[in-house]
Amino acid sequence: MTNPTAAASRDDGASTAVPAKRPVVGAAILDEWDAPHCLLAARRSAPESLRGLWEFPGGKVEAGEEPREALLREVREELGVELELGAEIAAPDPEGWLLANGARMRVFLAVIASGVPRPLEDHDRLEWTDLTDRDLHALDWIPADRPIVDALLDQVGLSTA
Repeated sequence: MTNPTAAASRDDGASTAVPAKRPVVGAAILDEWDAPHCLLAARRSAPESLRGLWEFPGGKVEAGEEPREALLREVREELGVELELGAEIAAPDPEGWLLANGARMRVFLAVIASGVPRPLEDHDRLEWTDLTDRDLHALDWIPADRPIVDALLDQVGLSTA
């Protein structure tokens, strides 16, 4: 983001600086690069408002951290695996996909480089879902992630449109 703060008005007319929302990163974890068949989806266990919804694993970018570095850290913490990152899934906005809370999320294609994924943090279930099956769209995705699923399918050449 080019502007790390945004002006906010108080009732007395004074302006205070409010930190901008931290960027968020997510991983579209595929079973392989050459001819992907499956996507690893993660079901949220918290917070209450997201419990039971499916998402791309990931999290917030910390101060001084690059997005790809943050994504590797977040997935290591949440799933216990190391990733190999690929291309970013192109969003309609250069800053990323708009989330319900106003933050922006950048999502990268990935494959597991080492480890076996387990729901260690923020998730209670993981599921490899067939990219060519209607089951992918049948998952109860976090609403902001639904257009990313469609963009992912387009990017890997499996568009359902």
